[in-house]
Amino acid sequence: MMIKIAIVEDNTFLMRTIIEKLDNPEILIKYKAFNGKEIIDLLQVNNTLDVILMDIEMPILNGIEATREIKTKYPQIKIIINTVFDNDENIFNAIKAGADGYLLKDVDSEKLIEAIRDILKGGAVMTPSIAMKTLKLLKNPVDFSKSEEVIQLSEREIEVLEQLSKGLKNKDIASNLNVSFFTVKKHIENIYRKLQAHNRIELIQKARENRLI
Repeated sequence: MMIKIAIVEDNTFLMRTIIEKLDNPEILIKYKAFNGKEIIDLLQVNNTLDVILMDIEMPILNGIEATREIKTKYPQIKIIINTVFDNDENIFNAIKAGADGYLLKDVDSEKLIEAIRDILKGGAVMTPSIAMKTLKLLKNPVDFSKSEEVIQLSEREIEVLEQLSKGLKNKDIASNLNVSFFTVKKHIENIYRKLQAHNRIELIQKARENRLI
């Protein structure tokens, strides 16, 4: 019986690497998605799927939010977080969202396929270092909601952000605010860095979530 897999990964190079690792006669890669929203849209059409390999940091909808939504609608689908991020907050939030496993991207082909088999048998798969961090979190729980960093933008950065949210180009923003093109570019770089956004859609989304606009 074929194991139906979905890969959710926004980096095309890493997507190809994962596909190569899953080159096995018992595995069928049914879906390839580049963000959380894409996989959710695909599942609405057809949710006959066994396992999702889910990245965390992605535009539009990240892996943790996508995991939470998928597990609510399709609890039978197993989700393995497959990421480079091994910080405590991501581990905690992923497990809380309903992830069935947590593997780092440096896992080799043999261990990845073995993990997929194990999780379908009811196991909980984790990279050893992640398992250790999880045990520590269980022993010493941390309230991550209290440690969230408050995002602070300057008045000028807020003005630039508001113009960006209206879909204006950099040169138009510079003209409207009576500043140079390079000044606007620098403000935008700072805004992206502070909001940890990768594209304009994600930037505006995060700005609204943080009530900056």
